[in-house]
Amino acid sequence: MGEASALELARRGDRVAVLDVDEAAARRVAEAINLAGGTAIAVRADVADRSSVDAGYRRVRAELGPIEILVTSAGKVGFGKFTDISVEDWHRIVDINLNGTFHCCQLALPDMLAGRWGRIVMISSSSAQRGAPYMAHYAAAKGAVITLTRSLANEYAAKGITVNNIPPSSIDTPMTRQSQADGKLGSSEELAKRIPMGHLGTGEDIAAAVAYFCSEEAGFVTGQVLGVNGGAVI
Repeated sequence: MGEASALELARRGDRVAVLDVDEAAARRVAEAINLAGGTAIAVRADVADRSSVDAGYRRVRAELGPIEILVTSAGKVGFGKFTDISVEDWHRIVDINLNGTFHCCQLALPDMLAGRWGRIVMISSSSAQRGAPYMAHYAAAKGAVITLTRSLANEYAAKGITVNNIPPSSIDTPMTRQSQADGKLGSSEELAKRIPMGHLGTGEDIAAAVAYFCSEEAGFVTGQVLGVNGGAVI
């Protein structure tokens, strides 16, 4: 989802910084953007480590200028009975999904405030809306991301900054495939049977919604949660 969003924003003319804990993956996406005629840099950053995000942002500002658009798509899934979730696992999931979002937003907002314009799009999960058995730590963290979205949207609406949220459901991503390989999710065919449209979504489906939220056309849209889920009932 992050890769597709980066490619789509670059296609629309935005300069893109691809931040990822996997620097090789970030470099691959940035190179694809540059080869297509866009402008992108790859930056290694661990969203759970505030100092890492801060250092990454300093490089972004030095090479591309102030941060105007932020898409928080880093995520980590977890599975297990609630009574079996260790304190360490709870913190690991919350650190990446919630605290990482906090770090990325708080460190980017000064640029947007200075420019009196900004777009923040947070990626959560449909698990945050309906709850998810055996994923309590993940669903709780993503649910907090939705609440954070609405809080920031209200706090910064008068400053020219919009903050919106996309809770994907049944999207064909590497994380979904890994969960399937681990036996934690059903096959793509089984998942598709629960979706009115009859198939899984793609990263490009998410990217289209991200691009809309980041556009001038969405300037009067803030605090919204847009389900991209093929009609799945939440």
